Amino acid sequence: MPASPELPLRRNRNFLLLISGQIVSSAGDQVQSFALLLLLMAMTGHTGQVGLVLGLNTASFLIFGLFAGALADRWDRRRTMICCEIGRAAATGAIAAAIALGELRLPYLYVFAVLTGMLSTLFQAASIAALPNVVGPDRLARAIAASQGATNMVRVSGAFLGAVVYSFSRVMPFLLNSASFLVSAGTLRLMHGSFEEETASAHSGERSATRMIGDIRAGLSWFWQQPVIRFLTIVQTADSLRYGCGYLVIISLAEALNAKPTEIGLVFTGAAVGALAGSLLAGWAVARFALGHIAVVMLWAEALIFPLYAIAPSALCLGIIAAAESVIAPIYSVAISTYCLARAPDQLRGRTSAAMTGLTTGGLSLGAMLGGVLIAALGARAATVALAAWLAVLALSTTLNRRVRSARTADRGRRPAQRSG
Repeated sequence: MPASPELPLRRNRNFLLLISGQIVSSAGDQVQSFALLLLLMAMTGHTGQVGLVLGLNTASFLIFGLFAGALADRWDRRRTMICCEIGRAAATGAIAAAIALGELRLPYLYVFAVLTGMLSTLFQAASIAALPNVVGPDRLARAIAASQGATNMVRVSGAFLGAVVYSFSRVMPFLLNSASFLVSAGTLRLMHGSFEEETASAHSGERSATRMIGDIRAGLSWFWQQPVIRFLTIVQTADSLRYGCGYLVIISLAEALNAKPTEIGLVFTGAAVGALAGSLLAGWAVARFALGHIAVVMLWAEALIFPLYAIAPSALCLGIIAAAESVIAPIYSVAISTYCLARAPDQLRGRTSAAMTGLTTGGLSLGAMLGGVLIAALGARAATVALAAWLAVLALSTTLNRRVRSARTADRGRRPAQRSG
């Protein structure tokens, strides 16, 4: 166990190192992600190819997610995160080298998307599972809110910086991100202790490779027996499908308004500003409102705001709409993450979080792949209306679920039963 998880977050050395590395790594990710989008558009000129590369990256969560969760529960979580960061630094540096040498090809980007997606999946599973042991159960919601707030703070300028850096050099965004992964690995190396309960570590060390499927089955069994978590994960997966489509829809709408790359970056900066505001409110809101109420409000807000993209007259208006739509999602994310982590035994946290992440990012992957097809078939504005209708169906189904409406994050202090096998 790491030292003194009971300390306030501002005095918890391990948490401060963890979030510092996260900020640097997130900054690199944000710069690279938008630059990669522009690079793909320049290379192919087709949203379908963009959607394919983005979809391959997130599809890795769906395919590899359950195995990553089992590995995060079996291996030392801190060492696992360090290895993932070094691997991502190497893969990103290889793409930078290919660009510099003029040898970049689409198949390289396909491999890059899959490899970094798998490493990100394993890193995320280990990081989420470790967090309760880093900060303690009483400060879990605030730690999740602080973590999301740091990420969203970076997002405020990330897309814009990505466009600016890309305009100077196609290589630079990838070099910066490679360096950011190494910085994150360094901060993780400075942390003390292992971030799993001693009983979980001892038990996992005794397992052989043949127990992997049994480990995954145990995690899925626990997940499926939680009706609120199960329903909200399915809804969130469907919402992620909309989000994956919506990303390309918004870009297409901005391009139809003759927006420049920096203006498109400002649209997503607007979304980041809204998400940052939501992160700042998350700790307060989660302590005062039931999880079910937060979920219902989020879905209805998205359903009512999303159609406004179709009638936005300028990129500035698109950014304002994106900011308004993005406020409540971080609040919901903190609420559902706290609810799940507080209930799952430490031995199962990697697998249960991976099951949720795998489904939701699988929806995001499918949405990214279908986004280009949907735009080609309906046009960007009609696709916006269709996605808004999809959101309305999700909002209505959640509103009608009595068990979800009554679910509360406030009873998170109840300790989960330990796994027997």
